[in-house]
Amino acid sequence: MLFMDFYFKNIWLIDPVTNRDEILNIRIKDGKFTHIDSSNSKLDDSTTIIEASNLVMTPGLIDIHVHLREPGQEHKETIESGTLAAANGGFTSLVCMPNTKPDIDSVDTINYIKEKSKDNIVDVFISAAITKSRNGGVLTNFEELSKNGAVLFTDDGSPVSRTDIMKLAFESATKSDYLLSQHCEDGAITSDFSMNESDLSKELGLKGYPYIAEEIVLFRDIKLAEYYGNRRYHAQHISTAGSIDIISEAKKNNLRVTCEVTPHHFILTEDNLRTYNANYKMNPPLRKNNDIEGIINGIIDGTVDCIATDHAPHSIDEKNLGIEKAPNGIIGLETSLGLCLTYLVHKNHISLYKLIELMATNPRKVINQKQVKFEIGEMANVTIMDINEEWTVNKDKFLSKSRNTPFDGFKLKGKPKFVFNNNKYFECKL
Repeated sequence: MLFMDFYFKNIWLIDPVTNRDEILNIRIKDGKFTHIDSSNSKLDDSTTIIEASNLVMTPGLIDIHVHLREPGQEHKETIESGTLAAANGGFTSLVCMPNTKPDIDSVDTINYIKEKSKDNIVDVFISAAITKSRNGGVLTNFEELSKNGAVLFTDDGSPVSRTDIMKLAFESATKSDYLLSQHCEDGAITSDFSMNESDLSKELGLKGYPYIAEEIVLFRDIKLAEYYGNRRYHAQHISTAGSIDIISEAKKNNLRVTCEVTPHHFILTEDNLRTYNANYKMNPPLRKNNDIEGIINGIIDGTVDCIATDHAPHSIDEKNLGIEKAPNGIIGLETSLGLCLTYLVHKNHISLYKLIELMATNPRKVINQKQVKFEIGEMANVTIMDINEEWTVNKDKFLSKSRNTPFDGFKLKGKPKFVFNNNKYFECKL
């Protein structure tokens, strides 16, 4: 992790911020760019020279939906293990979710996370709860939490179900244009679900989660955001084609609505639940083929702003409780880039340039963070990948504390190789 002196010869640089898409020689020394040019650089004897004609350098990837579990659930993940997993997956930044124990609804908890994550190669941005204890009742103090580092507000892990409370949240957010983010779910019609509600759920004898439960809350929130003067609103882990249509219409009306999707929702379907394997159980649940088509079309046409993982670690014992009792969620930090390259770029749905917008530049726009600069003297915050390397997912190589992935054994094309950030580097070990 300690920094050295690297010189990447003939590396492909992609930077959507400045529209750069070119082959260059790039040197990173003492954490900073010291050479970014097609010409050669004068090097030191200690410089590590890497022939990089097979590599791509991009702004550091950022995942804006990660459950680090600490404080309170360290048997699943810790800030240390979660950030190591992020670096191993090619990420230099993440946004941690507030469903910890205690919840992130106070300055004390924010300060705890800031202290535990300082001097890390991975920047940890913090989301705070919309309501105290995430119980959907009393609002948190947005101003106080924002001043102390919260970049967005969400009760993720739970929705804000009551319309009157979400109305108050938008009223409060209006004062300083805070970003409200929602796990869209009408819990009144999803309780105790195991999978998507469909003919298949009836066949398997499992309680279902109807797609309308997501779309009802999403539509409600967008109307509230519009009513209160076009407020910023971000929809988390969208899973249905109908939700994509709702967001597309909002954007046509110039509303400040953004959304994210996860790799599992544009790769897997409810059919995977035929195995009763709890590693296919998540919230929102896996849907149908037409939903995958809708999400991919939303990625292609720009309706989708970001790809996030909803990295949700659970212990083996918890996931072994059976499909009906096991908790929802899978880990995703260490498979996301490989899955996106394989199922989006190599299937010719989108360009690599577009993928970097979805995984690096757009997420920073959503949370109002400065973009990476590829300029001499600037600190390097970059991801380096081999987009053509073929590999097989092996969960035993993960640095996350948990192993709850449905992608173990998947053959992928495209892999993270290095990350550089905060005067540190990490060589990915997948």
